[in-house]
Amino acid sequence: MTSPRTIVITGASDGIGAVAARALAGPEVNLVVVGRSAQKLAPVAADTGATALTADFADLEQVRSLAQQIRDEVGAIDVLLNNAGGTFAPRLRTAQGHEPNFGINHLAPFLLTNLLQDRLAAAQGALVLNTSSGGNLLGHVDLDDVDYRRRRAFETRAYGTSKLMNILFTRGIAQRWADDGIISAAVHPGPVATSFGRDSWFIGLVFRTPLRHIAAITPEQGAAPLIALAKRGADPEINGVYFDRHRANGRENRQAHDPKLIEGLWTASADLVGLA
Repeated sequence: MTSPRTIVITGASDGIGAVAARALAGPEVNLVVVGRSAQKLAPVAADTGATALTADFADLEQVRSLAQQIRDEVGAIDVLLNNAGGTFAPRLRTAQGHEPNFGINHLAPFLLTNLLQDRLAAAQGALVLNTSSGGNLLGHVDLDDVDYRRRRAFETRAYGTSKLMNILFTRGIAQRWADDGIISAAVHPGPVATSFGRDSWFIGLVFRTPLRHIAAITPEQGAAPLIALAKRGADPEINGVYFDRHRANGRENRQAHDPKLIEGLWTASADLVGLA
């Protein structure tokens, strides 16, 4: 008898994460869903039979606690879908004082994934799927100032940079962990009409008004490429690939393949979160 696949989905309380959770659930899947709000997460867990865990990715201590809870629940992870995040006003700060687009969209999943690396390796064929964005084209990574200590952080640039970092992190995994059977891909789901941008004035203007019906696609449409890739699993052909929805090798920032940035961002991020 085949063991059930273990799938962990962050940002699963609503939007594309919730849609993906419901689509991927089944008797052959051991599903773990993660959200910021236990109240919002409860219906998803009830519908899917998933284990529900809560964590606020604006606090890296909660991310560490989450990693330990996941480790206590599962011995191996077949798919880790890093979907939590959004776009945030740079004037805000995380619990550890990081610019929030950088801290929530990049540092938190970077830390969580690293803390679960051995559980991913234990699957002997695992997929780390990172939700990125076409906004990566607006980003620019400065390894001397990844956390905007010296530069002024403009909202669209800070968000785009964090999404570019998702792609660089994906390629860091592809280079470092392939021998452990861990495959990684990044996905732009499209402009989805969800709670995306709830803490942002500029980008959130579109997603909090009727303009979202013109500018955005449905959560079901947005979740479709994530669901397809999660079902595909640890296929070496997608290792390090950035998907624009279902299309491989979507338009990327010219920094996205820079080997010095891939390595440098990993090193800087590991230092900031206290990983050896």
